[in-house]
Amino acid sequence: MTAHTTPASSSPTLLGTDDPVLLERIENTIRFLSVDAVERAGIGHVGAAMALAAAAFELWDNHLRFDPQDPDWCLRDRFVLSNGHASMLQYSLLHLFGFDLTLEDIGQFRQFGSRTPGHPEYGDTAGVELTTGPLGQGIAHGVGMALAGRMTASQFGGVGVEGANRDRPGQHFVYGIVGDGCLMEGVASEAASFAGSHSLGNLIFIYDDNAITIDGGTEITFAESVPKRFDAYGWQVIDSVDGQDRAGLSRALEAGRRETDRPTLIVLKTLIGRGAPNFEGRSKAHGGPLGEEETKLAKEGLSWPTERDLVVPDDVREYCCGRAATKHAEREASDARFEAWRSVNAEVAAAWSTARTRSLPADLVATLVAGLDGAKNATRKHSATVLERLAEHVPYMAGGSADLAGSAAPPIIKRAGIVGPGAGDGVDPFAGRNIHFGVREHAMGSIANGIALDGTFLAYCGTFMIFSDYMRPSIRLAALQKAQTLFVFTHDSIFVGEDGPTHQPVEQLDGLRVIPGLTVFRPADGVETAMAYAYYLIGAEGAVSGAEGADASGPRRGPVLLSLTRQGLPGLERPASFEPTDVWKGAHIVSDPIEKADVVLLATGSEVSLAVEAAVDLAGDGVKARVVSMPSIDLFLQQSEADQDAVLPEDGTPIVAVEAGRGETLRRFVGRRGLVIGMESFGASAPYEALADHFGFTASSVAKRVKAHI
Repeated sequence: MTAHTTPASSSPTLLGTDDPVLLERIENTIRFLSVDAVERAGIGHVGAAMALAAAAFELWDNHLRFDPQDPDWCLRDRFVLSNGHASMLQYSLLHLFGFDLTLEDIGQFRQFGSRTPGHPEYGDTAGVELTTGPLGQGIAHGVGMALAGRMTASQFGGVGVEGANRDRPGQHFVYGIVGDGCLMEGVASEAASFAGSHSLGNLIFIYDDNAITIDGGTEITFAESVPKRFDAYGWQVIDSVDGQDRAGLSRALEAGRRETDRPTLIVLKTLIGRGAPNFEGRSKAHGGPLGEEETKLAKEGLSWPTERDLVVPDDVREYCCGRAATKHAEREASDARFEAWRSVNAEVAAAWSTARTRSLPADLVATLVAGLDGAKNATRKHSATVLERLAEHVPYMAGGSADLAGSAAPPIIKRAGIVGPGAGDGVDPFAGRNIHFGVREHAMGSIANGIALDGTFLAYCGTFMIFSDYMRPSIRLAALQKAQTLFVFTHDSIFVGEDGPTHQPVEQLDGLRVIPGLTVFRPADGVETAMAYAYYLIGAEGAVSGAEGADASGPRRGPVLLSLTRQGLPGLERPASFEPTDVWKGAHIVSDPIEKADVVLLATGSEVSLAVEAAVDLAGDGVKARVVSMPSIDLFLQQSEADQDAVLPEDGTPIVAVEAGRGETLRRFVGRRGLVIGMESFGASAPYEALADHFGFTASSVAKRVKAHI
């Protein structure tokens, strides 16, 4: 491993207090802010927050690098609360350290419109790095953040400047807290395996080992040795640190930073609900408020005021404000050293700025669509062509597939190099941009989201469409967070063929289209495929104006998903008036009769060329058909009513939708009594031509059904 890929492992330079009395008061402040906020809301989770107050404060006070005045400071460390139900722990820390989160916000915990939702939500609360709550997703996203950090250090770290080892891109650490529930989820196992295989030494997680689940002790269902499991994954495991031993935790965190070739798991022994005499150590401490009587007993037992709630003692406030000021001053000093690094590494620094601002070539659209008009090929192969072009023109894109690169889902970009062990002996394992995720679809989506949220690389990932079922939680989280992740799914219909119904998607496309904030494209040819990629890069603002933006930074735009064919398709012939940016309108006319149409054939993806053939058959019988391609329902519904009517008229002309899946998301365009030619069953194992004939996806079959309908 080359020197510049390894994050600095030195411990923080300015440590906080070692006054045990003050530290206990701070710990109890965190503990009872959590208790009181949950009590006010009448719902929430106090157990983990009460148990982790001392450990979390030690991490934030003496180890985590951040600036409360600028939560997005590019050189900050990242903090991931994977067990997001303990959100009040994080909110308490954010408030005490001076982030934009007031005591009034904490008092509005879990209330409508508050900045303290029940689980941490990225974009709602300053200082929250990602949305957590679905267990296991936090640690999996954190793996993606750590991978992005290592790649950034390798590709944009440049030459070090004396005294500024951490003050350059990619030298941050990803710290997190994870609980038993997270580690039971399969996505955590997949991600942890990936992290160990890829030597992510900048990843340090504290495992809240309290031996409690909602239903009882962990022994009822979770009896394995977590330390041995993570050791087998290739992690450094530091076992049996007492949750109240701040010095022991500090030493463990320092050891984690020193270990540059393995991620670190610190096994922290905690007591859930610590301080609540009738709850601590019991499963009932996990969720729900303590109640008035137990809250009073807990406060009395720890000598805490009982006459009012949400108490922050003056000495605690003063200390935390001072620490926030110290961290801000450290940031200013770091920025000065960063500028020294920038002056020595002008070219690399400029490339990094290009990535961070998402700057794009002015001729991006023309570059991507060149030579694809009329080209015959499967859309997955058009996708491979576009990705090869993007590797040169947008060099901060990185991604890969779940062991399916040979099937172009997505393919290996030869000029971009491999990330991880596959890079080869003597090759920097983080200098490439092709990621082998392995057969880990669930974690792949989460890792890609983490890369996107890190802020340097644009992340894409892909597999066969049928396996989007394994990825749905991470796709949903991408949409919820507006993460700019690209999901590339191939083999998108029953025309997968011989692999049979287990591998043939039928209901998946409809299910993905209904996720709010996810822009789904099912392109019909090379031009539509290229423009789907262009939309992903340029975003809604550029799409509305038709601009080929030079700078695509700005509001978070959310994820894009591509649905691509296995089988080859003819190139479409379109009217002379067609412009590639018409694809961004969601639907456009591919062919139109000279006279008013008798029927509109609305199709997506591989069925657009089928609709064109069916229109020819219909014309032979005197039926005039307009053919409309709808690559994106989402974008079409964003158009004005007039623009929609120009494509799909509201004059009584019947509309028939054709899609080799369920197609129910197209029904809104054909009406309640309209015709959707789709799948009413699962597929079958056979060559795709036989499937087309059997299930009625031939020109003659479509024409016959259309004539019967109208």
